[in-house]
Amino acid sequence: MIRTENLCKSYQRHEALKGLCLQVGRGELFAYLGPNGAGKTTTIRLLTGLSRPTAGNAYLNGFHVVRQSLRAKRQCGLVPQAINLDQELSVFENLDIHGRLFDIPRGERLENINRLLDYVGLQDRRATPIKMLSGGLKRRVMIARALVQNPRILFLDEPTVGLDAQIRRRIWALIKKIQRDGTTIFLTTHYIEEADFLADRVAFLDKGEMVAVDKPPVFKGRLGEWAIDVMKNDLVETVFFANRQEAEKFGANEKGSFTLRRVSLEDAYLALTGRKIS
Repeated sequence: MIRTENLCKSYQRHEALKGLCLQVGRGELFAYLGPNGAGKTTTIRLLTGLSRPTAGNAYLNGFHVVRQSLRAKRQCGLVPQAINLDQELSVFENLDIHGRLFDIPRGERLENINRLLDYVGLQDRRATPIKMLSGGLKRRVMIARALVQNPRILFLDEPTVGLDAQIRRRIWALIKKIQRDGTTIFLTTHYIEEADFLADRVAFLDKGEMVAVDKPPVFKGRLGEWAIDVMKNDLVETVFFANRQEAEKFGANEKGSFTLRRVSLEDAYLALTGRKIS
C-alpha cells in the first residue's frame, strides 16, 4: 500500500531525508520511530503530497504521489501533530466540510459522518463546538475527520502527543479497531510503549536515514528479555540478559544502585544508533 524508492528531501544544504526505501503491506500497522529532526514528519509530508521530494519516488496503493497526486491523495487520510480543527464550528460541521472538500455526495457524506461519530464515540457531541472539547476528544474528532473519505491508508503523526496515559490507551484501542477494519496505518510516535503495543513492524530513523526495520519482538530479542540499569559514577550502564533468573543473579552481586526491567524498543534503537528516541 505504501512504497518508496530512494526518496530524498533537502532544504538548501540540509538533507532531511536520505534515500528512503520502504514497503508497507495492506492492512499493516507500521510504526516509524526516531528522535526530533530524524525525518519522520518530512516523510509523511512527502507521502501525503504536502511536500515534493527532491529525488526518488513514492506510491500510495500503486499511485505515484507526484505524477498522480489527486488519485494518490484520495487513498489516504492524515491526522497531523497539531490540532487544526475549526474551533468555532461543531464536531459535525468540521467533518461535513472535510467531506465536501472531497466532493462526497450529500447522502453518502451524512451516512459516513453518522457512522464515524458512532465509531469514535462522539454521536452525543455532534453539535458541540470544538473549543468546548477536551484534548482527547479533539484527537478523536481528527481521526474521524481523516476517515470521512474512506481512505485505504491512514497517516498518524504523533496522534497521542500531550494526552495523559488513560486517554492515550483509549486512542490506542480506536487505532487497533481501525486496523482490524482493514485500513493500513502509518504511525509516528515518541512513545516507545505505543509503538511496541500497536505496531506489526517498526522502522528506526536517524538523521534522515532508515537504520533498520523489523517486528518489535525481533528487535528486543536480539538484546535479551531483561535489562539491569546500573548507576556508576553518575552514569547509567545497561546490561542485558536472556531471562530474569540471569538478571536477578547479576543483581544479587551488584553493590551499587540498579533497576531491573524488561528490554524495550528504545534499548534496540540506542544499540543501533547510540541515541535515545525521547
